[in-house]
Amino acid sequence: MMRVLSDTTWSPRKIWNCFDIVNGATPASGTAHFWDGEISWVGPADLGKLSSRVVSRGERNLTESGYKNCGTTFVPAGTIILSARAPIGHVAVAANRLCFNQGCKGLVPNSDIFGEFAYWLILALKPKLEAAGQGTTFVELSRSKLKDVTFLLPPLPEQRAIAAFLDRKCAAIDEAVRIKEEQIRLLAERRQILIQEAVTRGLNPDAPMKDSGIDWIGQIPAHWEVKRLKHLSEIFRGKFTHRPRNDPRLYDGEYPFFQTGDVARAGMFLSEYRQTLNEAGLRVSTLIPKGTILITIAANIGDVTILDIDGCFPDSVVGFKPRPEIERDFLYYSMSAMKTIFMNNSIANAQANLNVDRIGGITVCLPPKAEQNVIMEYVQMANEKTDRAIGVKESQITALREYKTSLINAAVTGKIKVL
Repeated sequence: MMRVLSDTTWSPRKIWNCFDIVNGATPASGTAHFWDGEISWVGPADLGKLSSRVVSRGERNLTESGYKNCGTTFVPAGTIILSARAPIGHVAVAANRLCFNQGCKGLVPNSDIFGEFAYWLILALKPKLEAAGQGTTFVELSRSKLKDVTFLLPPLPEQRAIAAFLDRKCAAIDEAVRIKEEQIRLLAERRQILIQEAVTRGLNPDAPMKDSGIDWIGQIPAHWEVKRLKHLSEIFRGKFTHRPRNDPRLYDGEYPFFQTGDVARAGMFLSEYRQTLNEAGLRVSTLIPKGTILITIAANIGDVTILDIDGCFPDSVVGFKPRPEIERDFLYYSMSAMKTIFMNNSIANAQANLNVDRIGGITVCLPPKAEQNVIMEYVQMANEKTDRAIGVKESQITALREYKTSLINAAVTGKIKVL
């Protein structure tokens, strides 16, 4: 049972009292034989991608010559690996002997601190660690600042009890989060199925059907047509011909410049951007008008949105201006249900991509316009209902994660007692 801490057996400590601090390092750049070896080497980005508390290796690992070149140091299993930059505060436990780059610190627990408690302690110290960071170009937690971060340390028996308590409670919270994330995934999947059925079969289950002649579409209402995208819309490609692409003379003007990532992050409408082009940049690009349907054809293939402001795009984005016989939003819903089709039509080379000719040859269903409007209204209402359900789940996940953080802080700082 938890109760308010009343004893005074906890002692004030600093990080250096309980941990040996190990710095990381990176081998010289531009040397291929230093990489893709068998020596586990971890960076801050690797810690940020973890789905559990342990880390065994990074995305890139060192060869023996890479290890010797950078002069990094192995730390043993059980070491706390802390990201000390970009951002400060990702924490993991080394599952095996490994090394890491200069963006991380290794904290090797000594005999004063129980290993499992050490993990929860460093998590709870994240606000202090962030506050101790310094820098202008990027904020970094130096060894000198890290070693003097203070905390209260309970006796070893209580450390073990706190670690066991948090292991149990946080595992239950994590499982609750996992269940809600799965529910969100299923809601999103159900949304896609609903949209695909609506734009390929309509809303009348009793309508006479016919074979569309297209494998992925199958049966469609007998009074519908199927047409290729190039016959239903004007298709045009984004453009950015200048090299190098990052030439600063082309940027920081009045014209929004969208990338494939902006399209991937958008919902139905796209208006948020991170870069702008000036007049010189516009001359090597092209301004696509508001209301254009957009699809990404490289990197993240098949993401679809509608441009909500005028903007410029590279050639990895293709625009569609619907012809009069098809409603813009109906075409958008049809295309948003076709990501797998777009992926299957991509060309495999050094990087998969989808060209304009292949896109134009893809077939979609064409109901009468009055029926398109009914379907659009139905899909919009269903989407709003799904969005509300997903929003509830996301709020619950946020609350669970906030509760987990407060529980860790309370247990590790002695605000509650678990013995």
